[in-house]
Amino acid sequence: MPRTPGQEPSAPSPGNDSGPFINLPWPAVGDDDEHLCLAVNVCDEPVLFPHDSPPRLEPGDILLGAAFPPDTLSRSESLALFRIPLCLLDASAADLREVAHTHLDGRSGLTSLVSQFLTALARTPRHQRVTGGRRLALNTADLVALLVRDVLQTRGRRPAPGGHEMLTRIQQHIQDNLMDPDLAPESIARAHHISVRYLHKLFQSGGTTVSAWIRQSRLDACRAELRGRRRTVAAVAHSWGFTSPSHFSRLFRQTYGITPRQWQATMSSDA
Repeated sequence: MPRTPGQEPSAPSPGNDSGPFINLPWPAVGDDDEHLCLAVNVCDEPVLFPHDSPPRLEPGDILLGAAFPPDTLSRSESLALFRIPLCLLDASAADLREVAHTHLDGRSGLTSLVSQFLTALARTPRHQRVTGGRRLALNTADLVALLVRDVLQTRGRRPAPGGHEMLTRIQQHIQDNLMDPDLAPESIARAHHISVRYLHKLFQSGGTTVSAWIRQSRLDACRAELRGRRRTVAAVAHSWGFTSPSHFSRLFRQTYGITPRQWQATMSSDA
């Protein structure tokens, strides 16, 4: 992305932010210190890493990681570096390990969109980023969450060609019936006239299980509702099929690194 005369440098100077990372006003979301790191090549030339993998980042390319070595951090004149709290990405620590050291081509697709956004964000003066407030930070996290999900789906095992259409229909059926507390492999298999064994096989070929897929879908739905409404945590959990509020709270914290009450309080104060 070439610069025009009078435009700010490709990456902000070290004085604009504390340390090498671009600061955003992230909400206080618990005490979990796990982050996803992103490095975006915002200059017009490739960036070389003689001792790292990948050894070369083309303009617009993105590098994901749980942490970056000194060779990466020292290139702040060419790279925009971000640290995003993992609990804002709908991702787990296992997901973080899975996407670590991932090199993404920034010339096309979703990576290009995210790269252009982060590049523009890095070139925005710090006081303007702060003015954008938590909403700008959360929108950034939402966009990066899409990228992480895309990487995970690309790396996951794909279902066999003959079962892909069936699996898609079943997943849509589950989404349509998430509020049913009796939703279970037996009822799902019966609704699609297949055996429970074949149902499990379809999800295993996609790299997950039926129960895990249902649970994660319900957690995502609860998280989204708690972010935008003022119903109690117990009421939200019950409406999405969780019969035990305490069990729901444990699952929520294990998945996102923050309790549902903390998440709701943070989002309510932001609103």
